[in-house]
Amino acid sequence: MVQMFLAFAFAYFFSALLRAVTATLAPTFSNELGLGAGALGLLAGAYFLGFAAMQLPLGSALDRFGPKRVLMVLLAVAAVGCACFGAARDLPQLLVARLLIGVGVSACLMAPLTCYRRRFGPTAQLRTNSWMLMTGSLGMLFSTLPVQWLLPVLGWRGLFLAVAVLLLVSIAAIAFLVPRDDAAHESSAAAAPNGGYREVLRHPVFVRMAPLGFFAYGGMVAMQSLWIGPWLTQVAGHSPGGAARGLFIVNLSMLVAFLCWGLLMPRLVRSGWDADRIIARAWPLGVACLGAILWFGPAAGAGAWAAWCVLTSVVSLSQPAVAQAFPSSLAGRALSAFNLVIFAGVFAVQWGIGLALDALRALGWAPLSAYRASLGLFLAGCLLAFLWAHWHRGAAAVLQPTAGRT
Repeated sequence: MVQMFLAFAFAYFFSALLRAVTATLAPTFSNELGLGAGALGLLAGAYFLGFAAMQLPLGSALDRFGPKRVLMVLLAVAAVGCACFGAARDLPQLLVARLLIGVGVSACLMAPLTCYRRRFGPTAQLRTNSWMLMTGSLGMLFSTLPVQWLLPVLGWRGLFLAVAVLLLVSIAAIAFLVPRDDAAHESSAAAAPNGGYREVLRHPVFVRMAPLGFFAYGGMVAMQSLWIGPWLTQVAGHSPGGAARGLFIVNLSMLVAFLCWGLLMPRLVRSGWDADRIIARAWPLGVACLGAILWFGPAAGAGAWAAWCVLTSVVSLSQPAVAQAFPSSLAGRALSAFNLVIFAGVFAVQWGIGLALDALRALGWAPLSAYRASLGLFLAGCLLAFLWAHWHRGAAAVLQPTAGRT
């Protein structure tokens, strides 16, 4: 179990680093390539567009061919994408390369979660899910100050070439450390009608949690991986180095939060605190915190954003809970369909905020007012998503973890 987890975690580390590094590199891209807010949002979102486009075919592939083989093939695509990004000379080339990276790392979380759903019981799934997300937070942590320190040595192009090499190392680690895929699951998955997605998309748990995944979970990733950095520089008045330090604090807080979720969830489940109950109790705190950030404006720095991310991290519990609502033969499709919703939300929120900021600034709005209006729309979307989940609590019983492995 440990060596399998470490092999998967090593690959997911780089997936998260690549996801979030645009927040740290945003000032560099603006200065060197002349990218505005809309172009930055599009560049960051291209990763998530490629990521989201892969989720439905990925789910079928994971169930039919197994997580190990699928992940190894896609990681090779990610390595090619990183090499192309390092060699790109203009925005279109950067967008294509970033899209390839998103496609290539699209299985870095879904493949391990599918494997864990097949091999572990519900409590172990909740723990390994949280610790995979902790590994992702570690990757996002390294995308801040460590990347800032490496830029004078490698440059942003050299950085992406180095990651391409390390992705090849991760393929070798998975080949040697992850057990062979289970053929029994693959044969039963292949027999699922209509690819299994009709059953997934109509399931009451999926319908209930989808808006939450789109706005709250996707929005949290969108802010953490891009817009917190520009807020710190353009609203709070930090230097690029200061913003990198602020993002370091935010991502360190998320790392600790996911570590704690992994440690606490088995005990909470045994005490009757399932994922649905925890989300229902915690979500108002995250919404209130974001409202406070918009109210305080320049006074809301990295600490406030770290608090918001930690409070919002409770929505991560929805992912393993959705997977547990389905048989293991549909685990890949259920996880990938929900992941599609999440990363479609990331793309929409990242690009949407960028477009809104550019439009409002063009109308003469001050940076603070433009950010308040743009993020206020995001806040409204989160509030409506949580209310939707509350109004559809009839599906809550299905969110209880199942007792067995399948």
